Amino acid sequence: MPNEILLCLSLLFSYGGLLVFFKLFGKAGLYTWMTFTAITANIEVLILVNAFGLEQTLGNTLFAASFLATDILSEIYGKKSANKAVFIGIAVSASFIVITNLWLLYTPSTNDWVFPSIKTVFSNTPRIMTASLIGYAVSEIFDVWAYHAWWNFTQKKTGSKEKFLWLRNNGSTLVSQFINIVIFNFLAFWKIYDLKTLINITASCYIIYIFTSLLDTPFIYLAKTMISTQDK
Repeated sequence: MPNEILLCLSLLFSYGGLLVFFKLFGKAGLYTWMTFTAITANIEVLILVNAFGLEQTLGNTLFAASFLATDILSEIYGKKSANKAVFIGIAVSASFIVITNLWLLYTPSTNDWVFPSIKTVFSNTPRIMTASLIGYAVSEIFDVWAYHAWWNFTQKKTGSKEKFLWLRNNGSTLVSQFINIVIFNFLAFWKIYDLKTLINITASCYIIYIFTSLLDTPFIYLAKTMISTQDK
């Protein structure tokens, strides 16, 4: 199956799965999905693929879902709940880095067959995972702040708390995704690639992020239609 189709399916699963968890478990479902994306994105980001004519790391769709989750939390439950989700994600990511590095300290049994593969994946990736954690932390904290900054701005201009959901959603996420990809790429790949290549990779990744960010807007509107069935 082409990478392009797989990426589209992954994005639909990431956004759709988030809403399913929200429908089934309410706020706890959003926190759970944030935890899921924090762990799996840290693994997926190690994979480099070509899609839509661009070379990119995976993890785009999962990280995009985490931004959607904090936007839904901000919109429905408030800034405090959104920040709590961010700190949960940071704690989970940091714990994942620690435990995967502890795995490498074990002496495997002579009957073991999986340890060499685990070592190949994780022994050379602390820098990448740490870069991912820092990018995630900074961009998610900014995203929550920016979402409410846009909300306050539009409310003052229009007198309505409900209008311009699309603006606060995209206005925060597009900038946050840019912050995320710049921090991650420059911390993870500085001196591995020359500056020109690094800038090209960052630009290519951000183009994908623009589409994933814009495509999450219908899902936040869908989440708002589900409010009546949830406990705030």
